[in-house]
Amino acid sequence: MRQGGKQKPLKKPKKKGQNLDEQDVAFKEKKKEEEKLVKQMAAKAAGKGPMYKIVFLGDQGVGKTSLITRFMYDTFDSHYAATIGIDFLSKTMYLDDKTIRLQLWDTAGQERFRSLIPSYIRDSNVAIVVYDITNKDSFNDVQKWFDYIRAERGTDVLIVLVGNKSDLEDKVITSEEGEEQAKKLGCNFFIETSSKNGYNVKKLFKKIAKLLPELQNEDADQALGGGNQNVQTIDVSTDKSPQEEGIANQ
Repeated sequence: MRQGGKQKPLKKPKKKGQNLDEQDVAFKEKKKEEEKLVKQMAAKAAGKGPMYKIVFLGDQGVGKTSLITRFMYDTFDSHYAATIGIDFLSKTMYLDDKTIRLQLWDTAGQERFRSLIPSYIRDSNVAIVVYDITNKDSFNDVQKWFDYIRAERGTDVLIVLVGNKSDLEDKVITSEEGEEQAKKLGCNFFIETSSKNGYNVKKLFKKIAKLLPELQNEDADQALGGGNQNVQTIDVSTDKSPQEEGIANQ
């Protein structure tokens, strides 16, 4: 109470749920972005975040190594040497405020290394089966790679079917055949890619990353394979071209 005057009314506080003015909203958004950045940096420094093992399977020469290289380094080399045994790389992704660490296991497609394959599939979270859309034999062998996966992991694994080398014109396996095979085998989704020009490579890994956190939920069975109802396909015929995605052809 002021001497000789009336009491100064107190400013009425904003009620909970009351709309904030634009300045308040901008401040909160900026604060949220800063906190997100700090969490990402801290997780990167500490190596935190769930770790998922992704194993690449398929015949020799279908482009498993080139897919990994395009994703890791955004480069392409037309003269890759055949993978000897197993190669291993790791990458950290930041998606939807989450840090996801990926282990990418590149397996050899030659017959003499087949005895090594089961042991590397055994503790995998994701199996990517790759075939060459210009090579009928590599497509016919998809069933064989799928049998390896089911024998070692059952249905406790995400399975993706990838038709690689979509940049080539001498295509012998249609997109419809690839989708039908994915449904038949109970894969989680099918997609066509090109390691050479980068077409759909980022989309492949982003889609996998979005499915991975579901493995931590009680509803994990719904995210895993084991039935045609779980198959998701990407319509490659209506997808953006590499030019539209800002990827220059090589």
